[in-house]
Amino acid sequence: MLCIDNLWVKFPTSQGLFEAVRGISFSLSHERLGIVGESGSGKSLTGRAILRLIRHPAIVKANYITFHEQNVLDLKEKEMRKIRGRRISMVMQDPKFSLNPVMTIGSQIIEAYRQHNQASYKVAFRNALEMLEAVLIHDPERVMRCYPHEVSGGMGQRIMIAMMLIPNPEVLIADEPTSALDVSVQRQVMKILDNLVTERGMGLILISHDLNLVSEFCDRILIMYAGRIVEVCDAAKLRQASHPYTQGLLNSLPRLSERVPRLTVLQRDINWTEAASVRG
Repeated sequence: MLCIDNLWVKFPTSQGLFEAVRGISFSLSHERLGIVGESGSGKSLTGRAILRLIRHPAIVKANYITFHEQNVLDLKEKEMRKIRGRRISMVMQDPKFSLNPVMTIGSQIIEAYRQHNQASYKVAFRNALEMLEAVLIHDPERVMRCYPHEVSGGMGQRIMIAMMLIPNPEVLIADEPTSALDVSVQRQVMKILDNLVTERGMGLILISHDLNLVSEFCDRILIMYAGRIVEVCDAAKLRQASHPYTQGLLNSLPRLSERVPRLTVLQRDINWTEAASVRG
C-alpha cells in the first residue's frame, strides 16, 4: 500500500542544515510495522513526512512516497486532504495538544466522521459512541459532553485513537499510542488496534520506545538511529537482532526474570551514523 524511497527531512539552523531523517526507504503492506529507536532518531518525523505534515522552512525530499502507486509528493494540498485522515490517519504523541480545547469531545469526533462520510448528525453521533466504547471508555455519552481539559491524559489518548479510527482509514500511523496508559490498558488498546488491522485489512505503523510491546504486536520492526534505519527484522526474531545498536537497546531493558546489579549502558559507535540506511 505504502512505499517510501530515499526520504530525507532537513531543518535549516545557524550552523547549517540539520539532517533529522537521512535517506530511509521502506514499504508497508497489510501488516503491522513497528518503528523503534531512541528519542531524536527520526521516528515521528517519518510518520509526519508521509502525511506531508512537516512545514516550511523544513525540507522534505524523497524519490517518492507512494500510496497505492500514487506519489503523494506530487499532489496538491486539496488532493492531499482527501488522503490525510480519510485514508491515512495518524495518532499524535501528545493528545492534550492535538484536541481542540474549545470544542467538546463529541463535537470533534463527529466532525472527524462527517468530514469524510456523507452521514447525518444522528448516524455520526451513534458511530462516535460506538468508537469510544471500542477504546474502552466507560459512560461514553458523558465523555462526549466533556471538554479536553476535563479528561485524563490516558483518556485523551484513547479519544485520539477513536477520532483517528472513526473514518475507517486504510493505514494508521500510531505515534506512541499507549504512552499515557497503564500496562493493563496498554494491552487492551493494542488488541483493539490489532483486531482492526486484521478485520479491516488495515496497515499499521506503530512508532514506539517499547521494544517488548512492538515485538508482541508487530510483524516487522525497523530500528532507527540518528535518522537512519540500521536494521530490519521480523518481530518474532527481535531478540536475535545482529546490529550492536539493537542489541544495546535490548540489553538495557530491565527483566523481571533476571536480577542484575546494574543495567547495561549503550556503547555507541560513530560508524552507525555514517552507514547507509537499510531498506525495510
